[in-house]
Amino acid sequence: MRILFVHPNYRSGGAEIAGTWPPAWVAYLTGPLKRAGFTDIHFIDAMTEGVSDEELRERMLALQPDVVGTTAITPSIYAAERVLEIAALNVPKAVRVLGGVHATFMYKQVLSEAPHIDVIVRGEGEEIAVELFSAIERGNWKDERSGIKGLAYRDGDKIVATPAADTVKDMSTLKPDWTILDWDQYIYLPLGTKVAIPNLARGCPFTCSFCSQWKFWRDYRIRGPKDVVDEIEDLHENHGVGFFILADEEPTINRKKFIEFCQELIDRGLPDKVKWGINTRVTDIYRDKELLPFYRKAGLVHVSLGTEAAAQMKLDRFNKETKVEENKQAIKLLRDADIFVEAQFIVGLDNETPETLEETYRMAWDWQPDLANWAMYTPWPFTPLFEEIKDQVEIHDFSKYNFVTPIMKPAAMERGELLNGVMKNYRRFYMQKALFHYPWRGTGFRRRYLLGCLYAFLRAGFKRTFYDLGKAGYWGPQTQKKVDFQFDKSRAAAEDAATDWQTNADKAAQAAARREAVRKQMKERAEERKRDRLDVGAGNDA
Repeated sequence: MRILFVHPNYRSGGAEIAGTWPPAWVAYLTGPLKRAGFTDIHFIDAMTEGVSDEELRERMLALQPDVVGTTAITPSIYAAERVLEIAALNVPKAVRVLGGVHATFMYKQVLSEAPHIDVIVRGEGEEIAVELFSAIERGNWKDERSGIKGLAYRDGDKIVATPAADTVKDMSTLKPDWTILDWDQYIYLPLGTKVAIPNLARGCPFTCSFCSQWKFWRDYRIRGPKDVVDEIEDLHENHGVGFFILADEEPTINRKKFIEFCQELIDRGLPDKVKWGINTRVTDIYRDKELLPFYRKAGLVHVSLGTEAAAQMKLDRFNKETKVEENKQAIKLLRDADIFVEAQFIVGLDNETPETLEETYRMAWDWQPDLANWAMYTPWPFTPLFEEIKDQVEIHDFSKYNFVTPIMKPAAMERGELLNGVMKNYRRFYMQKALFHYPWRGTGFRRRYLLGCLYAFLRAGFKRTFYDLGKAGYWGPQTQKKVDFQFDKSRAAAEDAATDWQTNADKAAQAAARREAVRKQMKERAEERKRDRLDVGAGNDA
């Protein structure tokens, strides 16, 4: 059976400025499929290669696959739907499969608007894909699909979702096949080296209200550090990877395992060959402040910190569990350890004003991270915060839900003014860094890395790809009232996100609610018994 995976051709003007990122999902799916006996697997990275619809059609016709599979985050959902539409029109006998976070939660809307999709894989795909593709190979997958957990599909006029499959419990079974990727395509611009995105752990125990990742992965699990370092060693020796970013939401959660991971890298001499970066929380930097030099010795050179917002009220709304005053100190700790630090700010909520944007700039310059990033708040339709503000969401064009387009319109600003305020922050911050900091701070690796980051920013700015400025027609403050974000206004509001999906956090909250209800009930009964005894005593006295 011939399988074709396609990464949809979607670019946002955001993360791509740092380079071309390898689609790790296809490696993690191909590994278990090959071990299950599916060896005829092909991959087209339509995004990195810039594959047009016509070229994709021709390549599908040449391959004649039996299965075409793709994936989608929210902003790439329409591009993924188009991939499977092209498959339906040109290789109609192929079973068309969609996976990813958006389809997991929004399967009803996706199947309704894209009838050419045969089946959706919901949640982690490794184990589900093997079971589904085996049924397809047997030729009777439609008869078997109701018994396969983790699917959604149409059955006549009905949309059916089978019960959620278990999460992958044995993390040692996660053995991706990195040979499926053409590694010459994936370059991290700041260092001019090949880049990878391996997985140390999945899930997150924290429940930030704007985030969907903890909901998708459902529970927190970590791989064996030795297994992950085996993978990194292979990526370096056999594919030339010189930089990697751990895909985890927060790889430092399990302190013991993260230390083991770092020590394993050191023991194998990998820090001299491969540098790496992570996303993590301010609280973990505080916790591990004495270990930061050890992390740097292990090759950790870049930490992206979720400082999130300037105003403490915003941090509380995001459920971040951090304090504004902690952010500056965490940044200083990292810089003292010679680790580059990137501060992330979320902007664009309903209470954003020119004054709050100015405040984030002043904070960024006061804190002095090496890099700063202002991301537009994006109301993922399957997050807790969305439920609070969905009545304010006017834009339902998911292709613009990309952290760079202002989906929400602040009460006191137009969207073009918001974009202009963010660009003003970028211009001031990086102009001063370029003139007074990057060329003069340190020598060797530090200077090369910072100048490489600056090159990536300038390159994207020159090409007008940064923040989709070219598409939006933004050329500076004088154009802020003429910006056209090209929203597809024909897109209707989505149906409610799936309610059959339970995370460990959901279960814990429900258990806590049950315990509180039981305590309340027991207290009420105790009060009733006390009243009964008093009533009986009063009657006896009478």
